[in-house]
Amino acid sequence: MSYKVLENRIKESSPLDFGSIFSKSIALFKMVWLQGFIIVLLTLVSIIPFYMPLLIAGVSEPEMAKVEGMPPEMVLVMMVFVPVIFLGTMTVSLLLNAAFLRICKHKDLNLVKSGNYFHYFKKAYILKSLVLSLLILGLMLMGLLACGLGIFYLIVPISLIPAFLAFEEDLSAIQIVKSSFMLGNRNWFVIFGLLIVMGLVAELGVMLCFVGIFFTAMLAKIPVYFMYKDAIGFSSGPKF
Repeated sequence: MSYKVLENRIKESSPLDFGSIFSKSIALFKMVWLQGFIIVLLTLVSIIPFYMPLLIAGVSEPEMAKVEGMPPEMVLVMMVFVPVIFLGTMTVSLLLNAAFLRICKHKDLNLVKSGNYFHYFKKAYILKSLVLSLLILGLMLMGLLACGLGIFYLIVPISLIPAFLAFEEDLSAIQIVKSSFMLGNRNWFVIFGLLIVMGLVAELGVMLCFVGIFFTAMLAKIPVYFMYKDAIGFSSGPKF
């Protein structure tokens, strides 16, 4: 849908219901836990190449791990390289999270299409995800400048970005961020509460010899699907 239509839907949407989204997320998790586990594994495997240079450097030069032992030129290289790692991992993470939300939609609406974990690994989406990662990095830096308190505020709109990336292909990266802020500001406390509570529930996987966290981690992402669905809904005739 167009950005103007989306903006009107957000403005006219009813407040999100904490209890409803929580219960629906638990129910849907029972249907997508395996896909969530695969997404976690794919994310870990996909980001390894971005960290490989640091791992190689750390093994070959253990003294580099000590900041005081680094030569000044290496410190400058790290200052450049760390943001590159962030952008790379964030870009991949956004694309895989969008794919997971798409799978959630298919399971929730009983669509015939099977889940495709790499559905958004296409040039247009990769470029859009890269721009979104740059915007997120900029927002986080601004949040840190506000004595770190801004990060708490930004958690809500940033968490909504994968949903708009997944379901609103006509939006630009800037429009996705704007839409995330609009929906986030309208339901900030409910969304923040759901993110915290579902995050804590997802962490219960640690109790299963720590390996269980790989199976429960994506539970924390499912509420975002229902936040989008309940506030905006989907156009008639499933497109994804």
